[in-house]
This record gives sequence, C-alpha cells and structure tokens, in this order.
Amino acid sequence: MMSRFAPFVASSVLLALTACEPVETDRPETSRDFPRAYRPVSETGSNAFSTEQQRDDRREAQTVMDKADIGAGMTVADIGAGEGYYTVRLAARVGESGRVLAQDIDEAALRRLGNRVERDGLENVSIKPGAVDDPRLPANSFDRIFMVHMYHEITEPYAFLWRMRPALREGGQVIVVDVDRPADQHGIDPQLLFCEFERVGFRLVDFDLKPEIAGYYAQFEAVGDRPEPHEIEPCVQPGDEGTDLTS
Repeated sequence: MMSRFAPFVASSVLLALTACEPVETDRPETSRDFPRAYRPVSETGSNAFSTEQQRDDRREAQTVMDKADIGAGMTVADIGAGEGYYTVRLAARVGESGRVLAQDIDEAALRRLGNRVERDGLENVSIKPGAVDDPRLPANSFDRIFMVHMYHEITEPYAFLWRMRPALREGGQVIVVDVDRPADQHGIDPQLLFCEFERVGFRLVDFDLKPEIAGYYAQFEAVGDRPEPHEIEPCVQPGDEGTDLTS
C-alpha cells in the first residue's frame, strides 16, 4: 500500500533537484536553451569601422557587393548597420525595386541612421532594432544578409544564427566580413566562424582574403534541417581543444 506521504516526498525531491540546477543569470533567458559560446567576445565598439571615404577609396563596399552578386530588385538585410555605410550603398545597388532592412542593437546609432535615410530620401530602406540573441528578421524575406565587421561582437552566436536562418529566402545567403584575429580583439578566427555557422546548419560556399575589405569575406547558405537548440554542439576556439566545456 502506498504511503500517503509518497506524493509529498516525490514532489519535494523534484523541487530539490530543480533548485540545484544552475541558472545562467549572466545570459538572456531567451538564450539559455542554446549552448554558450566558449570564446571571448569583443566589446561593442564604434559603429564606424573607419571613415567612409577611406573605405570607398579602397573600394570596400563595391568589392563586397560584387562578390555577393547584389543586383537590382534584391532584398537585403544589413545586420549591425551602425552609421549606415553599407545600408546606403546597398540601397543604391538594389534600386527602387529592391529593399534594404537596416538592423542594430544600438538605438542611438539607429536614430542617426534614420536621420540619414530621411535626409537622403532612401525610400527603399527600413530600420528595425534587434536583440543580442535575435536579429528579429521576418521569415522568408531576404536574398542576402550582411554581417560586416560585427560578428565578433555577437554574445550568443548559436541563438542568433538559429533565429536568423528562417529569414533567408530559397537560395538566400549570408555574407560575413571580418578580420582574422582573436575574438576579444575585434576579429574572429575563420575556422571558428565556419564551425559556428556549420553547427546551426549553414555551409560555406565562398571564402576570400582581400585587402580592399581589410579582412576576409565568407559566404554561407543554409542546408538541411535546422537543428533543435539542444542538439547544437558548441565549437572550441582554436588552441583550446583540450578545454573541458562541461566545467
């Protein structure tokens, strides 16, 4: 015969076990189903990577847009748009029949960008705030997603990429421009970048080193099914292969 105290004991044990589970209070609640990024993250720096004239002098935006095959009528997202260096040039390239969505988590930068868009009369540009673990992009909407000199600042890359992936249209691709140096020095090792994208269901389709862009160019496409958050295995930063990720 079951004791009348048995349900109480079972409930108490369950509550005790639940109370012992660590809570990652240093991470957004919306990220905790995803693995932690076991690498340093650069502090958010200036939205201006260098002066726009310097970047134009070395043909940075033109080089990247040519590599990404940006043309009239395309719909493009500019993640981490900042002051809008790429936003305004993408708007000119896609033309009146195209669209550009500029996204950033820096509200002050978005206000300045909004003033620029209004001043320049860029009617094919819209602006939207994002979150540290979610670009908040509409599903099935973009031919290209640009992430230029900002990926190393993403604190929750697995959650961010997982939520970004559905925003791509069929055949859509993600463009990353970054620098090959430690992740806490405003760059990211290309092999680590490849790994983090691969773990969320992306495949590298192009990679190139170009002085015009002051770093490297990487292009990805989504393949297969998107994994469940708990199925994602975190990547190890090169040189830390012996690190115990469970500690």
